[in-house]
Amino acid sequence: MADAAEYLEPSPQSARQQWKAIAHRSDAPSGRQVVFSPVETIMCLAAGFLVDHSKFGSSSAPRAPFPVPQLAALFHRPNSSILAKMANLDGSRSHGGRHDLDVTRHLLGTPGLLAHIYCRLLDAARDVGIGPEELPDFLGLEATAGDLLGQDELDHNEVETSVQEQSRSLATVSGLESRVTEQLLVAKARVGQHVFAGAVLRNHGHRCGFCGLAVTAGGVRARRMLVASHIKPWRASTTEERLDPANGLAACPTHDVAFDTGLITVNGGLRIHVKPEQVHAARQDPAVAAVFGRPPLRDRIVLPPGATLPGGAYLQWHHQNIYRAELSP
Repeated sequence: MADAAEYLEPSPQSARQQWKAIAHRSDAPSGRQVVFSPVETIMCLAAGFLVDHSKFGSSSAPRAPFPVPQLAALFHRPNSSILAKMANLDGSRSHGGRHDLDVTRHLLGTPGLLAHIYCRLLDAARDVGIGPEELPDFLGLEATAGDLLGQDELDHNEVETSVQEQSRSLATVSGLESRVTEQLLVAKARVGQHVFAGAVLRNHGHRCGFCGLAVTAGGVRARRMLVASHIKPWRASTTEERLDPANGLAACPTHDVAFDTGLITVNGGLRIHVKPEQVHAARQDPAVAAVFGRPPLRDRIVLPPGATLPGGAYLQWHHQNIYRAELSP
């Protein structure tokens, strides 16, 4: 078993050595497998934020989704081995190793630590020639240097409330203390939000869907000029809806707030509607017109060719529950 430091703060040199060993690995004879290295363990923990391993048994493991097959191919292991490791790491495998649970406890105990180490491991893999085809950046953290996107949309209390029941259930199965299961589920929610936000921004061509604003200068700080958030709010969405890019719109901060508070909405034909009071105010006040006039507002949501359209059910939910609820009597 590797030293604990290899999991908590692996050095770039150690990570490169492990990746080199993995790159030269061949399929084990007679189905026997080598012990998971720290690098493999951490990557499986990260992949567990995207894949619900409980949906796959021994017969269905070959159908496990991205990034399980990619990791299995790189590690020269079957899909079932990757899924089993995920189960060990989240405590849902009753006969899983206690060491794996300790890894999860430590890596999630410090906010941002897992994302930091994940990026370090990706850098080390690239250094030894393991490219995105073999090891994709499945969390989408390379481009953001480990910063999680879309976190402003997640209210701390809402996230905590949503995981409490799941936490009690998982703790009962695994024997983990409640605080550890809460850390695991909160981390999954925040990483899921990051993956969702990245997909929405790409789908919109990194432009505000309402006015077309795109900011290419300014580096990392300029990311705040564009927001990706849910049409049907995170708090009201199911787990699947929270991860569905069709439930998202990219917008500049002003139009994002206007949409979230029901000052504007979008119909099934992607036409943008403005609250009547704001239309009237825009005729009288240039400052209001600079936000709600046309331009800058487009007639319809701006999307690049081939983009996934916002889901009609999500748009209808917003119109009925937020836009109409905010209309003055």
